[in-house]
Amino acid sequence: AGRHIHPAGTIELDRAQPGGTAGSSATPPFAPYRARHITQPLIDRGRARYSQNITRLNDIGRRYGVPPSVLIAIWGKETSYGSITGDFDLLNSLASLAYEGRRRRLFTDEFVATLRMMDRGFPRSQLVGSWAGATGQSQFLPSVYIRLAVDGDGDGRADIWRSHLDALASIANYLRSAGWRPGVPW
Repeated sequence: AGRHIHPAGTIELDRAQPGGTAGSSATPPFAPYRARHITQPLIDRGRARYSQNITRLNDIGRRYGVPPSVLIAIWGKETSYGSITGDFDLLNSLASLAYEGRRRRLFTDEFVATLRMMDRGFPRSQLVGSWAGATGQSQFLPSVYIRLAVDGDGDGRADIWRSHLDALASIANYLRSAGWRPGVPW
């Protein structure tokens, strides 16, 4: 349904977020969120993905200094290990959000970054994601993809949509770029 959502629907989704309207800056409590979103099936699938990918995860962990368990946890929470990545057309969503104006600068820049991705050869049909512009198995905004996506499977291209190893290496590169310090607990 995402590709066909009316632009007003995107705006409604944005306004429903915490802090989405003036005066609603309260952060909801974490415990109910955790109970709803960190389920036993998600944890079980994470353990299986961890075991299936441990050799490559260790390689990525050594290269970027981020523990494999952190990478698996983020991948699992962001996209349920690549199975839920969104189906909103990025250009439609980002144009709507830029026009609406609440975060005009952010979404205008992301719209332009999406156009740059198309210039690099990514077809528009691949550039889908969340209503807010996050895309791929790592749920990167287009500008983050341009800055930080890396090739994790050795094929010469950073494909965070089809390659879980590219997504995991890109998440690790993102965290390192954000100041992750190896050996320091979160």
